[in-house]
Amino acid sequence: MTRFVAGPCVIEDEATTFTAAAALARIAADAGIELFFKASFDKANRSSLGAFRGPGLAEGLRILAAVKERFGLRLLTDVHEPAQCGPVAEVCDVLQIPAFLCRQTDLVVEAAATGRVVNIKRGQFLDPRKAHLLVEKAGGRAWLTERGTAFGHGDLVLDPRSLVWMRAAGVPVLYDCTHTVQWPGAPGAVTGGHRELILPLARAAAAVGVDGYYAEVHPEPATARSDAATQLTPAAFGELVCQVLAVEGAHPRAT
Repeated sequence: MTRFVAGPCVIEDEATTFTAAAALARIAADAGIELFFKASFDKANRSSLGAFRGPGLAEGLRILAAVKERFGLRLLTDVHEPAQCGPVAEVCDVLQIPAFLCRQTDLVVEAAATGRVVNIKRGQFLDPRKAHLLVEKAGGRAWLTERGTAFGHGDLVLDPRSLVWMRAAGVPVLYDCTHTVQWPGAPGAVTGGHRELILPLARAAAAVGVDGYYAEVHPEPATARSDAATQLTPAAFGELVCQVLAVEGAHPRAT
């Protein structure tokens, strides 16, 4: 079954997180999809020192545990340091290695040692043909997520070849629909993006063949405290689900 990972970029507060989780739980139930709720307790990889990072480990895990209990959703969140892996694994079903940290051996190994699935986001700098080396560090219990390739100093592009090459690692490959359209070189200290490209490129990934989709979803993207330019509304995410499943239904699943 195709899996989906969705939720706000960062935990802003309990109310916003619950609103997003409730909407996503309804979409998952209506569409009959496998969905993991994603939100970060700390956004350590920020462009600016003054950027909002989140509530931190203890409060973030409390809110995520409440999401699981109230809405019955499985959970995915980022880890940035080896010491975070144990506490996060007690609450979350999938530990995520951020793209900028994908080559941090100690972090990947410690995440895998928890016994949880490790979702490794391919760094924008990493040759996708070498993604199998990341999987080996995780002991094979991993997903790989494609989130675009650095294009010069200020932009990201989707190279569909990456989706093919990464699947050679023998683990599920997800396509990150929202981070791939980011514009890191946008004016100012905040990352921009091209929201109008999210659905077209998601359909393209579905046509190439992937095992799942990843998207940041916020009740009110314009007011989001992180990645406001590229987060989707729940309604837009629901449309994305319909469109990629329709494309998948038009051709046999790639293997």
